[in-house]
Amino acid sequence: MARNQFKTEVNKETETKKVSKETEADSKKNSFGFFNKVIQVFTNEKLVKITGVSLLIFSLFTLLSLASYLFTWKIDQDKLSESWNNILFNNEILLENWMGKFGGLLAHQFIYSGFGVSSFIFTLLFFILGFRILFKVELLSLKKTFNYSIFSIVWLSIALGFLFAKQPILGGTFGYQTNLWLISIVGKIGVGFILLLSLLIYLIINFNFNFALTKTFSKLEKELKDDDEIIEPQEEKPLTGQNKFKEPQTQPTETVEETPHTIIEDEIEDETNESEIVLSTNTPPVKTETIDEKGVSFVVEETEETEEILTESEINSKVAEFGEYDPTLDLSSYQLPPLDLLKDFGNTQRKVSQEELEANKNRILDTLQNYNIKIASIKATIGPTVTLYEIVPEAGVRISKIKNLEDDIALSLAALGIRIIAPMPGKGTIGIEVPNLSPEIVSMRTCIASDRFQNSKMELPIVMGKTITNETFVFDLAKMPHLLMAGATGQGKSVGLNAVLTSLLYKKHPSQLKFVLVDPKKVELTLYNKIERHFLAKLPDTEDAIITDNQKVINTLNSLCIEMDERYGLLKDAMVRNIVEYNTKFIERKLNPNDGHKFLPYIVLVIDEFADLIMTAGKEVETPIARLAQLARAIGIHLIIATQRPDANIITGIIKANFPGRIAFRVTSGINSRTILDTSGADQLIGKGDMLISQGNDLIRVQCAFVDTPEVERICDFIGNQRGYPEVFTLPEFVGESSSGGTGTFDDDEKDALFDDAARIIVSSQQGSASLLQRKLKIGYNRAGRIVDQMEAAGIIGPFEGSKARQVLITDSATLEQFLSDMNNSNN
Repeated sequence: MARNQFKTEVNKETETKKVSKETEADSKKNSFGFFNKVIQVFTNEKLVKITGVSLLIFSLFTLLSLASYLFTWKIDQDKLSESWNNILFNNEILLENWMGKFGGLLAHQFIYSGFGVSSFIFTLLFFILGFRILFKVELLSLKKTFNYSIFSIVWLSIALGFLFAKQPILGGTFGYQTNLWLISIVGKIGVGFILLLSLLIYLIINFNFNFALTKTFSKLEKELKDDDEIIEPQEEKPLTGQNKFKEPQTQPTETVEETPHTIIEDEIEDETNESEIVLSTNTPPVKTETIDEKGVSFVVEETEETEEILTESEINSKVAEFGEYDPTLDLSSYQLPPLDLLKDFGNTQRKVSQEELEANKNRILDTLQNYNIKIASIKATIGPTVTLYEIVPEAGVRISKIKNLEDDIALSLAALGIRIIAPMPGKGTIGIEVPNLSPEIVSMRTCIASDRFQNSKMELPIVMGKTITNETFVFDLAKMPHLLMAGATGQGKSVGLNAVLTSLLYKKHPSQLKFVLVDPKKVELTLYNKIERHFLAKLPDTEDAIITDNQKVINTLNSLCIEMDERYGLLKDAMVRNIVEYNTKFIERKLNPNDGHKFLPYIVLVIDEFADLIMTAGKEVETPIARLAQLARAIGIHLIIATQRPDANIITGIIKANFPGRIAFRVTSGINSRTILDTSGADQLIGKGDMLISQGNDLIRVQCAFVDTPEVERICDFIGNQRGYPEVFTLPEFVGESSSGGTGTFDDDEKDALFDDAARIIVSSQQGSASLLQRKLKIGYNRAGRIVDQMEAAGIIGPFEGSKARQVLITDSATLEQFLSDMNNSNN
């Protein structure tokens, strides 16, 4: 009975508070009702369209009125001195202006009484504004155009009034009167200096005007000298797959018109140990703060997505202009994929209601208060799939006590994937991530169209999706420099790989980037076969560019090691540290192609299922991958490895040590999460593209952008239907040790000149290895492999035994010298 009475009293108190809150809300609603109605009127879709059409028609009407005024102003001048009412409503007054009385009055007001002929710029502003409102397309940047136009109108009016004081329509009344005032202050010469100074200041502020005339003149002198050089005809060579860039000749040819090289637009930055991660810039979030009956402050922070999204026409214009940045123009007609190839998911506004936020907040507070944990304030930040609740505990509350209540909070919220971050990095709060009841789809189209991605200066920009604060997440693979992706089956790993590849395809030219794709499952990456002659690389005499056979994977990895060694040799000769400096030097014609120098594209190795390779090949795969991961960063070879088995047997210590960038999708256990990220958290994700990205000690939760198979197919079709290179980009030839002859016959005529020295090295070290000969004799792998085959045929070493080293059949140097002496005597 007492309990029912307590409930009744609580209900009465709650009802009283509710009525008072409703009364307060009604008063606020009435006070702002008028303004809400005004806003609704001006945001009406029909009114917006009418406004756009009206501005377009008005801009054309004004243009014709102003143009006609230039020819008729002298005739109409005496009539225009009358008032507007007399002119408009007196049928006896007629004007010669093409657009009648209203056009004449409008032009007179703009030109004669206003800013003179610079008033024509107003018509441009009206047209751009109307076009933007009606078609939702920005022909020119509205902000910049308005800035330039206002300055031009004012400055031209004053300048024309200063230069042509006797022609009133050139500078208008504004220009004429302003000049009279300025002349009275600083004199006529002083006005000229003011005009010049104001123009130079404006150019410096807006365009960073360069006064380095000596550099300009020296560049012009160099170009004139280049034009005066003697041109001798040279033999034209056909393009090949290796000829990614036309190598600059020491003397240009007559048969082929030489196009000057242009430096790649990407900004050259010094390499650092950390990857460059960029989050898009948003306007300040909208905050709503309330204090509930328990005295706890509750702040809802909703980050509005106000990031500038480039329109399709702007992106396509960038595509059309891309050719001028191609240093060699081998594929000058190549076009980047347009935006409309990606699916538009339409309105993806958040669907988190205020009721859901309040309910989750109350459940969190109730659960904490059940364990005598008092909270000072709580703030909610709404993301695309997860809402972050940041709580500030009162003084004296231990963080570990809240951390241990993770399961209790998850139970009270009845939600999947509750994750507690205690404490939040860089903040004095504790974060609780709660999945939204209605998560939104993060569109790849929106991420690709973002200003942050389109205007990035990164070497290999990759956009993965959006963070919990709805910010576009972009990172530079060249700075990462290798990426490990892992997650349980069906949690978004394949979509993540497609997001990585799609990002690079939307930013790079085929001459700047090549993919080496390894797909043991044979079904995930087959769509990319269509871009074989544009972006893929493979071994010589190989039919399929997508590698599915494990033995070919081993050969490909060793071939990349050879490519790495060759590139380091080129960097050494060029006396540079990395691929960016090398390519810049090559583009500036400071490296001679006759010395073996060439433009080096980035190479990205993608392995879709790493676990299968480790199970079947083991050390033969792990060793070259570890070597590439340790050394290949500076020469532009980057690795992306994905697996659905994040076990310690698959992701070994060697792999983890050389892959600082890691992406974890949802896994089934905390042990797997620690294997990938060295910490828990991946087991508490909600799946469907929800992931954690680790870069060092920081973990960032990102919702992966969704790119479906039909979208990838359309992108590959668009690229594949364009003209590609005559041949696929080929990697260096690699002959595995398993291909040794082993016939027991030795051809003395084909004996290598270094055979004797190689035999002495093998016997003294008792290691029958081709890589040993590479290091000791400083020769290539192919030649070292042939010497090993000859030593096997001569009986110095044994046959190939898989992953084991070859057996050395001669045990001491004296026996070897006698063997070599007998061999040489028999040859003589």
